[in-house]
Amino acid sequence: MPQKTTWILFDIGGVLEVVDDDTWQEQWWERVRAVSGLARDELDARIDAADLPRIDLTVGTEGAFWAGLAVALDLDDAQRTAIRADFWDAYCGTANHELIEYARSLHGRARTAILSNSADGAREEEERRFGFASIFDPICYSHELGVAKPEPQAYLRTLEALGAEPEDVFFIDDHQLAVDGAAASGIRGILHRSNATTVAAIERFLAER
Repeated sequence: MPQKTTWILFDIGGVLEVVDDDTWQEQWWERVRAVSGLARDELDARIDAADLPRIDLTVGTEGAFWAGLAVALDLDDAQRTAIRADFWDAYCGTANHELIEYARSLHGRARTAILSNSADGAREEEERRFGFASIFDPICYSHELGVAKPEPQAYLRTLEALGAEPEDVFFIDDHQLAVDGAAASGIRGILHRSNATTVAAIERFLAER
């Protein structure tokens, strides 16, 4: 019987990227508010009324999102360009070089892939900055899957993309809900808190194979 493929499945934000997923969005919206000159209540009301597309679950909607946001907040082209650039800088953070290079070193021992909640445009932005495609294949983004962690379909569709059984996959994420969602689908994992503990957990998983 041929040996089954072992997969190490990584989240991006807060794992492969150094960024605080729990705070950056609120901080970014506050910077948008400052650019717009609006009070927060007024900004929230305008955003709600604009009915912007769900760029976290849809493909090809990024342009409509930024155009709609600019109209809703009366931003000119320069302001729209600046807040979009600020968004992606905040979204992507900086590379976790140590963990990325460790993932690269797994070649020959396991295959590496990504499952990440995302926004339309993330594939292009993160590839330009970090070159993930040279290490991870496939890269499964929520905006392309049409479903986000911790929904069961996010994991099931990723398993289909991997062509893997749950027991052959080890998952790393910085949110317990996402790790719990993986576990509910039969995928073992770890809550990422440091590179050292994550690497140790991966090594234990590989040693059991």
